[in-house]
Order: sequence, then C-alpha cells, then structure tokens
Amino acid sequence: MLTRKQLELLDFIQKRMDRDGVPPSFDEMKEALDLRSKSGIHRLITALEERGFIRRLAHRARAIEIVKLPEAMTKPGFKPRLIKGDKIDPPKGAAPVSSAGAVDLPVMGRIAAGVPIEAISEVSHHVAVPGSMLSAKASHYALEVKGDSMIEAGINDGDVVVIREQTTAENGDIVVALVEGHEATLKRFRRRGNMIALEAANPAYETRVLPEGHVKVQGRLVGLIRSY
Repeated sequence: MLTRKQLELLDFIQKRMDRDGVPPSFDEMKEALDLRSKSGIHRLITALEERGFIRRLAHRARAIEIVKLPEAMTKPGFKPRLIKGDKIDPPKGAAPVSSAGAVDLPVMGRIAAGVPIEAISEVSHHVAVPGSMLSAKASHYALEVKGDSMIEAGINDGDVVVIREQTTAENGDIVVALVEGHEATLKRFRRRGNMIALEAANPAYETRVLPEGHVKVQGRLVGLIRSY
C-alpha cells in the first residue's frame, strides 16, 4: 500500500508524461507536492522503486520506467512507457515504431532551444512516431532541436520534438513560440499579466519577457524522439 504522498507523486509523474511526453523535474515534483526540499522527492522516488511501481535507469538523468500502477490509478489500455532522458520508447516486447501504428510527421526544419532562429516553414523530411503520442482531433508536426537551453527539461541538441498545433497554452507548457513574427523558439510558457515569459531550462540562459502581442503560440510539446 502506498502512502498519500507516494500516490500523489506517482499520479503526478504519470499525468505529466501523458500531457507533455517528458517527465517533470525534481523541482516541479517538489512544487506539486508542496514539499520543502528535493530530498523529500528522492525519498518518495526510492520508496516507489522499492515497492516495484517505478524503476530508475542507471547513468541517465531523470530516467524513469513506470512498471505498474495501483489499482485506483489503472486506466483501460494502460501500458508502461519508458522515458530515457525524457524520450518515449515502447515497453519491452512492444512492436517497433514502424509497425506499431506509426504516423509519418513532417519535420519542419530546426527549432532553436537557445538563441531564436528564423521561423521555419519548409518540410525537410518525415519521421515516424507512435500514433499513441498524437491526439486524434489535432494536427501535429515535428522539429529538430538546435541548442541546449532546454536541457534540464530533458531536451537536448539534435532531439526531434513532436508538436501539437495550437494557438493557446497554459502556464508551464513547453511551446513553440513565434517571437515578433519571425523568430521561432522552444521554451516554457508563463503568462504574467499582459506579458509573456519564455523560460529556458538551463541556468545559462535568461528568461525572455515580452508583450503579449509579440508572442504567438504555434504548438505545444507532446513527445520527444532521440537517436542513440
């Protein structure tokens, strides 16, 4: 049996993985559970691992495999999903992407996770992604990441991000933002009154705060593909 905090953490991790395609950081876990320090999160993660609900992978930052869920959290059709440095893979024994209901998405060039680059509009190639990563009633596209400003969110230079097309975002979403009509960048979205903050996930980069009219959301991160 899990304690209330252990159950809350497992539920939070699963929901964030379902929503964003990437796991929450320890800071986000701490904030969500209203804990004073990350050491409390480490203890909860260890307890979940000891009870067989999750498994941590060695030598990979924030790499978590959800092995099972408590009966109260189990949803029809749930399958464990492996996060390797914030990459989604099918569980062991699952069919490879090419035969598991994959969908070919256009890769619209490169997106800056650092200093913004010119907006991208041309398809460079296509990539196959699991259909389960996509929403049936929405359009999607993919972008290759250039830069390291989102590394603490598990998004590295050279990764391919899967984006759901939408023009709105909630605080904390990782979005493709078009800045002043010509610069495209991948950042975490925060609304501050009539201003928009585009936050990096790397302390080496400053948060950009812009008037609301200077930022247009072009999509939200829903998945990530990494080649090793």
